[in-house]
Amino acid sequence: MKVEIWSDVMCPFCYIGKRHFEEAMQSLPFQKEIEVEWKSFQLNPEYQNTNNEDLYSYLARSKGMSREQAQGLTVQVAQMAKNAGLDIDFNANIPANSFKAHRLIHFAASQGLQDQAEEVLFKAHFIDGLDVSKDEVLLAIGQELGLDETLVKGVLESDQYAEAVRYDIYESQQLGVRGVPYFVLDRKYALSGAQPVPAFKEALTQSFNEWKASQPQVQLTSLNKNNDAICDEDGCEIK
Repeated sequence: MKVEIWSDVMCPFCYIGKRHFEEAMQSLPFQKEIEVEWKSFQLNPEYQNTNNEDLYSYLARSKGMSREQAQGLTVQVAQMAKNAGLDIDFNANIPANSFKAHRLIHFAASQGLQDQAEEVLFKAHFIDGLDVSKDEVLLAIGQELGLDETLVKGVLESDQYAEAVRYDIYESQQLGVRGVPYFVLDRKYALSGAQPVPAFKEALTQSFNEWKASQPQVQLTSLNKNNDAICDEDGCEIK
């Protein structure tokens, strides 16, 4: 069963939601039958940090509030993150345009490293205080993931995977996604926000059971005349 997750690496609730989702998955007996696909979403696609703006200045300007009020907004989020095992440092956060980071995630997905790329980018932004719009930062992240440096540089210096990012965003609009994280289960059910672990477990179990029941049951008719020349748990022999 496929689970699609629309997310932005600038979103703290996406990072927290990832942890809650992972904890829920670990306790499910059918976890190996779940395919997870991350989808791109941009909270502020036009944003460019041209004035070395920090998070509190960004929040104060975009939400029309004081810097002190902006700082107060992050306190509860930081505690929620800590409860999920994440030590987010909002003082070090650098607001950034995430389009290049999403393109890198798509490239990592082509190498079977999509989830790892999401994790490393979340950590880079929220814990390490790095500017994930910068090529040098993304190149270092590519190296950490074990990606070919020349190929990563080629992606960053071109428009590779730009259409893939835009298509994810288009899909989110068609589905009515207004905020992230947004979890779509088998294109049938949806969960939004950093839901608590029990909510993820309940939703995944319900969705998986329905998906499993809808799968065709394969029953083969054997054409064997005998069981000669076969290997089983007892070994291999000709009977």
